[in-house]
Amino acid sequence: MRELGIGLIGTGFMGRAHALAFNNARAVFELPVTLKLAALADADTERAQRCATAWGFAQAHGDWQALINDPKVDVVAITTPNHLHYPMAMAAIAAGKAVYCEKPLAVSLQQADAMRRAASDAGVVTRVGYNYQHNPMITLARQMIANGELGEIISFQGEFSEDFMADPASPWSWRCEVEHAGGALADLGSHLLSMARYLVGDVVSVCADTQTVHAQRPAIKGSNDLKPIAVDDQVHALLRFANGARGTVSSSWLKHGYKNHLSFEISGTKGTLAFDQERLNELRVCRVGQDGFQRLLAGPALPGYAAFSPAAGHQLGYNELKTLEVQELIMALAGQGADGTDFEAAWAVERLATAIRVAAKEERWVQVDAV
Repeated sequence: MRELGIGLIGTGFMGRAHALAFNNARAVFELPVTLKLAALADADTERAQRCATAWGFAQAHGDWQALINDPKVDVVAITTPNHLHYPMAMAAIAAGKAVYCEKPLAVSLQQADAMRRAASDAGVVTRVGYNYQHNPMITLARQMIANGELGEIISFQGEFSEDFMADPASPWSWRCEVEHAGGALADLGSHLLSMARYLVGDVVSVCADTQTVHAQRPAIKGSNDLKPIAVDDQVHALLRFANGARGTVSSSWLKHGYKNHLSFEISGTKGTLAFDQERLNELRVCRVGQDGFQRLLAGPALPGYAAFSPAAGHQLGYNELKTLEVQELIMALAGQGADGTDFEAAWAVERLATAIRVAAKEERWVQVDAV
């Protein structure tokens, strides 16, 4: 088998999730290539070495460019803060290497456009970490919609909310800086926008409102030194889809009680389906003639599930979804799949998010293709 060398940049929450996913993928799937965890990079050299040893990577680098230059690395996985996605991905593409980048793709539409064009010109495989779409229950929902089980789709109502920034005393971080992140819309809402496009299709126009509820936060935990906040804490938008459906999306990182509330309801002329990521192994469906919702449980009959569990109701988790995403990436690199979100699709998500920001700023409907 051909060997693929994996290079991972970043050792935070997402870096660990990627490392687990690559290790899990080669353990649970019969892959057409052999995965080698070739190198790991972090700005903290000691942490890079410690994580490389713990996660099974052969080499540690204190400089991400050294990882990209490493001839043993074929795939560059980027799990750094958002503002670093652009320079790292562009360097990897210039080196002719595949890129697996966390979302959102970039901190500006201009950067995202340059990234997708460079990847296309270079002919390299790219994927972006919209892992929730790899849930077998989301695959089932998409199939039901495509098969016409809901009839003509007329509405999408979605929300992605968490509470990790609900406390105004929560300190400033890179997520609070426009140049580095993009607020709740970029951090959470991008997942929801990608999901809406994946299930219902292109969005043609938007109207929106955004709000920064906590205009200042402590510079560090417990500090009386306050730093101004310019990114949104919550966003609400109206959507018009190309197929005629209407939609709403909202996202907040201030909603007490929610930990990973990526939820949606999709209604058609023959029924409605509903999903909540906090109950990610369930899909609720109501068809014409039913008095209420039927609960569908994930099980081994759904693609991807049986690799982890032979029995229904035993449930997959976040790391299994990441592993399914990595499997799709590897199949694409082997020329045997094209289902994931590449840079082109991720750019379309960024264009939609940009249209929402313009609509909120200018208080009007905005055509997405005019952005």
